[in-house]
This record gives sequence, structure tokens and C-alpha cells, in this order.
Amino acid sequence: METAISHWPAPAKINLFLHVTGRRDDGYHELQTLFQFVSLEDTLSVEITSEPGIRLRQPTPGVAEKDDLIVRAAKKLQQATGCERGCILQLDKRIPIGAGLGGGSSDAATTLLVLNYLWNTGLSRSELAQIGNQLGADIPVFVHGHAAWAEGTGERLTRMDLPENELLLVVPPVHVETAKIFNHQRLTRDTPAKKIRAFRPDAAHGEFHNDLEAVVRMEYPVVDEVMQYLSPWGMPVMTGSGSGVFLAPADRQSAQQARKSMPASWKSYLVRGYNRHPLAGL
Repeated sequence: METAISHWPAPAKINLFLHVTGRRDDGYHELQTLFQFVSLEDTLSVEITSEPGIRLRQPTPGVAEKDDLIVRAAKKLQQATGCERGCILQLDKRIPIGAGLGGGSSDAATTLLVLNYLWNTGLSRSELAQIGNQLGADIPVFVHGHAAWAEGTGERLTRMDLPENELLLVVPPVHVETAKIFNHQRLTRDTPAKKIRAFRPDAAHGEFHNDLEAVVRMEYPVVDEVMQYLSPWGMPVMTGSGSGVFLAPADRQSAQQARKSMPASWKSYLVRGYNRHPLAGL
């Protein structure tokens, strides 16, 4: 027996800064970063079945089914809880892949939250975040559902309330390989750890920056082009380890002017940053 199809949001995120503060013996990096959600969303469609199988209604564009995080998240939850029901999943993908916007992590987090609710498996947010952390370091912030200062590999979160500004987000047609950037010999890995109280959202970037940016701009010149192009309209910031760049324009007219003359191959979005995940109350 199958239920009616339900539809659920999976928002993108931005990193307002990203510092690499060290490298652990297991090869993972110690980070400090600040996450906020933005109003660019994928949509997950879910149909619950009485049989335990996890199926995709259609493949996610650009992702092999065995690597699809929504399938892996559903299976992890099923294994952790012993749930005997299954589901049919479908993803309407709007968040660009490889842009540092956390689309895959957000999709997985929404899968965990929604199936925990629809399957009535009863796990807490902390338990869901532990499952998610096995799949990706960015998943816990989406599960916990609030903008946050993150440390460790991204799993130690401190809730923060940030200005919910309108942003211009630009993504050039390049997929940045996260592993390539983190393993790059020129990556800075010893940025001194900062105190939360030192961060001011209205301060100019400098002390708080993205350590990955210099390597990405060198290896992917189009990202450097985007940063230079946007600089007359504000202070551009590269998000995460990807190609996405955002800034808070002075006003909507400035944002429209910037969008009007940029290359047609660059995707651009007017979005708003926000602090509370749309499924925070689920």
C-alpha cells in the first residue's frame, strides 16, 4: 500500500566565512565556519510504502543512484530504526551541484527529517544529526535547523541569529571538486581559531574569510572572474568549497544592474538569507 505524495523543502546554505584551523591524523580538517540558509531550494517528494524498499521515481540529474545521498540517508535511517516500511523518493533539483551551497547535504537532511516524521520512527534531532554526520559534514546544521557557528568537521554547532539580508548569488558553469581543494598543497591549514564574540556581521571581511577561496580561484579561473566582476557592487564571498559567490548588494537596483550585464552562462539568483530552517518545527 502506498500513501499520497507529499512535498518538502531542502534549502541551500551559504558559509559567511570558512577557516581551516588544522588537519587531524585521520586526514580530516578542523574548521570554523558560519552557516546560514538561503531561499534557493530543492524539493523532495515522498511516497511511503508498506514494503521496506527505498526507490527513486527518477534519477537525480548528475548523480548516480548508488551515490545519491537521499537514498543513502533513507537506508541509514531504516537500518538505525528497524523500520519495516519503505518509500519512493523524487528530487526536484534547483540548487547547483558543486557550488558550495550544500544541496546534497540539505537533501539528505530533509530526507532524514521527513522520513523520521512519516515513518514515525521517533528519533531526536541529535540522533538524526549523528546519522547524517556519517554521510556528510554539513548535514547536521540542516537537521538541527538553525543558522549556526560550526567547529570540528562541522558537527559542533552553536546557534546564531544573523541579519536576514537580500543577497545576489552567482554560480558559474564549473563543478568544484571538494577533495581536490582540501588536498591542495597550497591550502592554508593553520588559521588561528576565532572567538564567536569577535564576529560582526556588518564588519568588512578580512579577519573572517574563506581559506579555500585562493586555491579555488587559482584552479578554477572562472571563479576568480566572478569575484572580480561582482566587486564593484559589494564584497563578494565564495561559499564553502564550491564555485558559488554571493554578496549583499546596496539595494535591489544594484543587484539587477549586476545581473543584467553578466555572462549568460553564469546562473544568478536573488535570494534572502534566513536563520530558521523551514522544517525546524517538524
